[in-house]
Amino acid sequence: MTDGADLQQKLDILEQKWDSARAGGGPARIKKQHAAGKMTARERVAEFLDPDTFVELDAFVVHGCTDFGMADQKVLGDGVVTGYGTVDGRTVFVFAQDFTVFGGSLSGAYAKKICKVMDLAMQNGAPVIGLNDSGGARIQEGVNSLGGYADIFLRNTLASGVVPQISAILGPCAGGAVYSPAITDFVVMVEDTSYMFVTGPDVIKTVTHEEVDKESLGGAKAHHRKSGVCDASVPSEHACLAFVRELLGFLPSNNVEDPPVRPTADAWNRVCPELKDAVPANPNRPYDIRTIVRSVADDGHFLEMQPEYAMNIVIGFVRLDGRPVGIVANQPQHLAGCLDIEASVKAARFVRFCDAFNVPLLTLVDVPGFLPGTAQEWGGIIKHGAKLLYAFAEATVPMVTLITRKAYGGAYDVMASKHIRADVNLAYPTAEIAVMGAEGAVNIIFRRELAAAEDPDAKRAELVADYRETFANPYKAAELGYVDRVIRPSDTRQELIQSFRMLRGKSQSLPAKKHGNIPL
Repeated sequence: MTDGADLQQKLDILEQKWDSARAGGGPARIKKQHAAGKMTARERVAEFLDPDTFVELDAFVVHGCTDFGMADQKVLGDGVVTGYGTVDGRTVFVFAQDFTVFGGSLSGAYAKKICKVMDLAMQNGAPVIGLNDSGGARIQEGVNSLGGYADIFLRNTLASGVVPQISAILGPCAGGAVYSPAITDFVVMVEDTSYMFVTGPDVIKTVTHEEVDKESLGGAKAHHRKSGVCDASVPSEHACLAFVRELLGFLPSNNVEDPPVRPTADAWNRVCPELKDAVPANPNRPYDIRTIVRSVADDGHFLEMQPEYAMNIVIGFVRLDGRPVGIVANQPQHLAGCLDIEASVKAARFVRFCDAFNVPLLTLVDVPGFLPGTAQEWGGIIKHGAKLLYAFAEATVPMVTLITRKAYGGAYDVMASKHIRADVNLAYPTAEIAVMGAEGAVNIIFRRELAAAEDPDAKRAELVADYRETFANPYKAAELGYVDRVIRPSDTRQELIQSFRMLRGKSQSLPAKKHGNIPL
């Protein structure tokens, strides 16, 4: 055989191996995957990344299991596609579980592939994106599979706060497999085709005698509305991959970079006349805080996270002056904007994410206090509310707070007040900063006068009006320097952008320590 023929034979073998790897579980299983409304792992990667940028690693890896006849069942790649590419020109590392190969189940070799790209991501300061579609641990491998999960969990933990980690759930994710997405920064699920749970319906029925199906137990809607595990629920895989791409556009590649700047034609000093009457004159009338968010955002765009969970608080990303900003806002449309257990935890985790990745924070405050009731007290609102307090107090990114209406009691302190190191605190003329509402305050302060009055109702109305005139405004706080500026609502965008521009050079550090002990 000539040298040329020998080389061609070697090249042919290489192409055969690539063809075998790309074939995954074979045409029949790929057809079944498509019939279920799902793309294959490689199709997902190709759609997610910029065209022609994917570099696959470990495509020829196979498992080493010899038990249960597995020695004769080896597929190149072993059920997970790993590598790197770019999103909007920025490097990201990705792994995509292939349900057509052993149901996407995780083996020791499979875990090592994922760990390799996670290690590379850490070394190179780039995000990690997991496209999850797996039946869980590969039973035939026993503890080797379980150890593989733990190896991944460790890397998720070490990477937390260093590089962004996003999990797209595109099929089943059950048992120990759910804990890797749980540690990552954001979880996006596809309605009707994805689900997550620690124990499935059959086990639940055996142990607790509850009857529940997979969708009700751990589908996208369940985790989006009830558990808060899911940050975004989308109607299709295409929408899921597009959402993750959009989310990455708000995030830096790692914790030592700033978020990417996107030029905008939206004037920084644009007046917002629609905000003049956005906050109702009646303090008890609800309104949608997102009206203010969208009005001030570049081009009116707001990427909201967890929109159907703990709806009394709103979180998400906007751009101001082309720069990403994290939003935390009380929502008067739900529970009057009160802070409760779920809202506190939802906001606290978001604040800590933004702080970890140098995303400035804008807090919009309209909060009458913490939600009262035995369910909240026995559920631990003291501890859970403290999580939000801790998160804001610990944050060192630029923080601007705008009080639109109510800021009562301890909730005033918690919502990024000047006292816990917010940098710029603004207020609308409609702001009410006090220990409690006028009616409650009058009932306590003037208890004896009301009891002795000939007409208690008239006296109470008089005292309430006087209290409102004295305290239901931002000027007492402004006199003490707790509010830096009282602004016209129509000037909100300009005021916010000027504040964040001023804070671009902010440098603040925490006392030296291993880490704090957040009230978990």
